[in-house]
Amino acid sequence: MQSSNAAPAPNSPPSFSCDVLVIGGGPAGSTLGTLLARRGHDVHVLEKEHHPRFHIGESLLPANARLFDELGVRAEVEKMGMAKWGVEFVSPDHAGQGFVEFAEAMDKSQPYAWQVRRSDLDHLLFRTAGEAGARTLEGHRAREVHFDADGALVQVERDDGSRATWRCRYLVDASGRDTLLANKLKTKQKHPDHNSSALFGHFTGARRLEGKLEGNITIFWFDHGWFWFIPLADGTTSIGAVVWPYYLKSRNKPLPEFFHDTIAACPALAERLRDATLVDNKVYATGNYSYVGTHCVGDRYAMLGDAYAFVDPVFSSGVYLAMSSAFAALPLVEATLQQGPAAVARQRAEFDRFTRQGPREFSWFIYRVTNPAMRGFFMHPANPLRVKEAVLSVLAGDVHGRTPYRLPLNLFKGMYYAVSLAHPVRTWKSWRRRRQNIRELDTAIS
Repeated sequence: MQSSNAAPAPNSPPSFSCDVLVIGGGPAGSTLGTLLARRGHDVHVLEKEHHPRFHIGESLLPANARLFDELGVRAEVEKMGMAKWGVEFVSPDHAGQGFVEFAEAMDKSQPYAWQVRRSDLDHLLFRTAGEAGARTLEGHRAREVHFDADGALVQVERDDGSRATWRCRYLVDASGRDTLLANKLKTKQKHPDHNSSALFGHFTGARRLEGKLEGNITIFWFDHGWFWFIPLADGTTSIGAVVWPYYLKSRNKPLPEFFHDTIAACPALAERLRDATLVDNKVYATGNYSYVGTHCVGDRYAMLGDAYAFVDPVFSSGVYLAMSSAFAALPLVEATLQQGPAAVARQRAEFDRFTRQGPREFSWFIYRVTNPAMRGFFMHPANPLRVKEAVLSVLAGDVHGRTPYRLPLNLFKGMYYAVSLAHPVRTWKSWRRRRQNIRELDTAIS
């Protein structure tokens, strides 16, 4: 990377130095901090806020379980979380409900995941990094970056307004949707196929499924997009609407009132919230949030998780993609610190392939999740030639292992295209509506 793309180098000597500086103390940054510290590296993890802090994205995937095992935190996740055995789908165009369970995937060893409060999970992972030997600092926001032949110089602003400079041999951007490096290098692009906005809040008193199904996530489709319904262990339920930008742009009243009106537009969800109360009357909103970077790795830097790409959260992939990218970055960072150019080049190529694969696999489904043919599959799932098992393997996050899902997944995609072609008018109307819905609008959410 050329230094002209970043800030000028500071004139004063750096205040601190380390092997690896990780910007961001969320799941990606904390995970890599733990892994590097356990391998004996001098790693500093800087978090701009203070844990525990609010973060959306409470639904995890079964593939997270193995990563929690390797970090040694699974028992604590079990205590804080609610077991999530599968997904319920509710469509206004179909009678009843559709259900799938992760135990029906090709790999039967990952039958469930968890719903968690991200403030608790992120705090646990950040604390684990500190206990492993990483230097973890809160209230530290990275402001400027300069690269040179020796690594990077990073100017950091503390909570009290004071500044300090870190010298590191390798820089990891795990800043999430702040996308520190992608913004500075101008590599961040709006995702061409996903142009959504979201509003969300927490409720008490929501009517849940019963028994083993209580912790399942529910996806409700409605005219303007879809809702998530995520039960949490403390009795609250996270409710969010992922909508087309034009719909959020139409808001002409306070956000809590607009959110209630949006819920009313989905009668099946409104019924489950009939006796529920919005916690603190607080609603959050965000607009046009899907993006992808042109690249995720360069000379002495890497971008993890949301710092590289963020896609529609319909299949709860965020935490898994963040943590798995941290595991994938470990050999890359070590090769850069300890090995020669040939080894580094191989690890860069492998990290790039790995990091792109996850968002690409999920995006195929995300782009089509509102299509009638895809809705039909989720409402009435069948398993000819193991296609259901393959789809559930992807949705469980099993996209980086050895599970042989590729052939049946391709067969499923062929079936999807065949069904779409068999209903040309319906397919064309759905495509036209989507193109109209994702048109560019400046979404006002303040």
